[in-house]
Amino acid sequence: VQLQASGGGLVQAGGYLRLSCAASGRTFSTYEKTAWFRQAPGKEREFVAAITWNGGVTYYADSVKGRFTISRDNAKYTVDLQMNSLKLEDTAVYYCASGPRITIVAMKNSASYNYWGQGTLVTVSS
Repeated sequence: VQLQASGGGLVQAGGYLRLSCAASGRTFSTYEKTAWFRQAPGKEREFVAAITWNGGVTYYADSVKGRFTISRDNAKYTVDLQMNSLKLEDTAVYYCASGPRITIVAMKNSASYNYWGQGTLVTVSS
């Protein structure tokens, strides 16, 4: 059971990147939520966005709402994060995570997730 995050890189402020999280060794299960978290240097890991197993409902941190879009393709076992209008403060290592039966209350807590990708670095420059 592995999640592989990719798509990070260096981008100028105002630019965009698309991150992808691919599952291998398993499929995303029914009632499973998948999320993106990020961790900037010297800071705690924070919730960015989450999506339900069927893609029907999405959730976003206030800091990325309107700029980031999370989506999933269960046929390809991928969950993507489209990041537009990037800001300097978006610089961080981004992690994808997944887990079953995570409630709305618990989804912003990283401890709720069973499976984690290795992280992909996003650097936004001025």
